[in-house]
Amino acid sequence: MADLPQTDIATPHILVVDDDPSVVVLVREMLRSANYEVTTAVDPVVALEQLRNRSFAVVLSDHNMPQMNGLEFLNRVSQIQPLAVHILLTAFLELNLVLDAINHADIYRFLVKPCRREELVGAVAAACQRYQSNCREMALRVEAATKNEQLARREEQNRHLAQINQALEQNLQQCVELCVKTMETFLPGLGTRARRVVVLCRGMADVLQIPVEQRQVLEIAAWLHDIGLVNVPRDLIRRWQESANSLNKAEEALIRQHPVVGEELSNFVAHLKEVGSLIRAHHERLDGTGYPDGLRGDQIPKLALLLAVAVAYAESNLDGRDSISEIEAKRGSAYDPEAVRALLRCLPSAVLPRQQTGVLLAELQPGMVLAGAVYNSQGMLILPEGQVLNEAWIAKLKAHDRISPLNLMLHVYR
Repeated sequence: MADLPQTDIATPHILVVDDDPSVVVLVREMLRSANYEVTTAVDPVVALEQLRNRSFAVVLSDHNMPQMNGLEFLNRVSQIQPLAVHILLTAFLELNLVLDAINHADIYRFLVKPCRREELVGAVAAACQRYQSNCREMALRVEAATKNEQLARREEQNRHLAQINQALEQNLQQCVELCVKTMETFLPGLGTRARRVVVLCRGMADVLQIPVEQRQVLEIAAWLHDIGLVNVPRDLIRRWQESANSLNKAEEALIRQHPVVGEELSNFVAHLKEVGSLIRAHHERLDGTGYPDGLRGDQIPKLALLLAVAVAYAESNLDGRDSISEIEAKRGSAYDPEAVRALLRCLPSAVLPRQQTGVLLAELQPGMVLAGAVYNSQGMLILPEGQVLNEAWIAKLKAHDRISPLNLMLHVYR
């Protein structure tokens, strides 16, 4: 159906169709006297064309017309203007006509000719009210359909965005895992240290009820906080981990640059810029004695304060209780008091991976437990992870090393 101009509801437009011109004139004058705008036609085919050119609130049609009867005409009207209300004019109101009107045509009212003015005007007034109701109902349907369509479109967009976000999250996770794998390949103990820090940061985030996005920033920074160490010789890392005071000034300066290198290497996390900031600041201290920038107090990102405490505990060479005592002793000077409290609250339920340390073959002692499997240069397994060493196993490793050199450093659990 072609779009039609909207009917002015304040002045409803009425279409009168009857093959008798005298009836058309009489009905038209009675309706005009009641302030209705009236269009007339003596030919239903002409009337159908008029219906295609403008909208009508009410259509009055005679039933007995030569070209087509009233029911046939009004059925055609419904196809062109479904909101228009139908009134059928007939000289005789027969039962068969009523039944056909009920079964095949949407007839609002019957009027028997000749009809009185009051009867005609009253029927048209009621039909106009029905038309207004039809228009309101249609408007509500259109509005509901539009809203449903908009809702469906938004839901589809949300599903699409969710798929994109899921793909981005998977790619991000894969990138983080690749970085951790690179760290472990470079120095196996770095992977374990990262896992310990991640467990503690997750626990503190739960204690402090940190929002999801900030939790993600903190967790990724926990995974990657030591990635800058891949720029440092492994032997120097080992000596730093065992005794930081044993380093000379040049070695200490190189170690103190690893948060800066870590920030640069973490730039792939494009939509989480804070990750790099946390990595750079995780060795800063409240009193300004940290590195690399000597930040103090509120200059240090809040999440970096949490990361600093987690790193201090996870990487401590002391036993658990002594490590806690050392951190508590520095609360308020080096470490944020709230971060320390969060650490202490999460420790009872935290399940941390065992710490590892790197040792040379000559430093192996009975009772040590391998933190990683030992392979020869051809990739053949010599001893599995978790093997408790004794004199015989140590001798076996040294014998293999003489035949086919092993890695310069082995890793054992502390």
